[in-house]
Amino acid sequence: MKINYLYYFLFLLSIAFTACDSDDEEELYGNWSELYDLDGNPRSDAVSFVINGKAYLGTGYDGDDRLNDFWEYNAEKNYWTQKADFPGPARNGAVGMAISNKGYIGTGYNGDNKMKDFYEYDPTSNTWSQIADFPGSARYGSVSFTIDDKGYVGCGYDDNNLKDFYYYAPSTGTWTKTLSIGGSKRRDAQAFSINGRGYVVSGLDNGTYLGDLWEFNPTTEEWTEKRKITNYTDEDFDDNYSTISRINGVTFNINGKVYLVCGSRGSLVNNVWEYDPSTDLWKEKTAFEGSSRTEAVGFAIGTKGFVTTGRSSSYYFDDIWSFDPTAEYDSSY
Repeated sequence: MKINYLYYFLFLLSIAFTACDSDDEEELYGNWSELYDLDGNPRSDAVSFVINGKAYLGTGYDGDDRLNDFWEYNAEKNYWTQKADFPGPARNGAVGMAISNKGYIGTGYNGDNKMKDFYEYDPTSNTWSQIADFPGSARYGSVSFTIDDKGYVGCGYDDNNLKDFYYYAPSTGTWTKTLSIGGSKRRDAQAFSINGRGYVVSGLDNGTYLGDLWEFNPTTEEWTEKRKITNYTDEDFDDNYSTISRINGVTFNINGKVYLVCGSRGSLVNNVWEYDPSTDLWKEKTAFEGSSRTEAVGFAIGTKGFVTTGRSSSYYFDDIWSFDPTAEYDSSY
């Protein structure tokens, strides 16, 4: 009988070790690969959006000048093509979004003034058209997301942090004010849309890196606070949640999950978090393998995410990295 108890104990111990090993392996899922550099100047604080499987990137700051060049990225063949320059004043800190196969860029800072002008890009004709100005105050450090046929822009900085929100409808060419985000005013937050809802995560207010996530319902035009991104329970799942909060990170959506990458929180961060809106839970993935950076851009094409540009202090980047969240981490890279 004693031998049976011993075997039983060893069996339980082996299960525990196997579970630990499985957890360790699970944390390593997600693999990064470096691709060809952007053909244009290294830069930070640019904007990007995706239309019909092609990514578009423009504006930004290269340490000396604000930029208005504009580029298309073909992820399938891994090359960049320069397109028609953005026609507004060169700027950084703008927002970019795609609505119904057209791209939109507006707000930002031109080195002297905060901006509220907005422009529409048609990739079919490679042409730009100015649209109605953003109706809120001129600002930079805002966020944007798209739900169905409307683009939403809000928060940011106009000498004060802001929380107001507006949406643009290309069908009417007009802006409409909607409900302000709940919680604190904020600048330099991260935003995304998925499953017909918009989200704003973290940001900065009065020197505090906010530990919240807000969901916007376009039908009711109401904001709902989701699970805190802080270590606020006695359970294990949120032990590292305090590392989610940040500013000037990037987000992209792949197969129903959202990925939050890079940014800063007093210092640069390179950790990667996966958000599942169906469970309202976050899971840490393989850290970004490029140089740590802030003010990068990110986008998804197909089943891969991409991160490019950004800066570390006064060093500006033009490299591009792809992320496969389902691939096992390759430590030999």
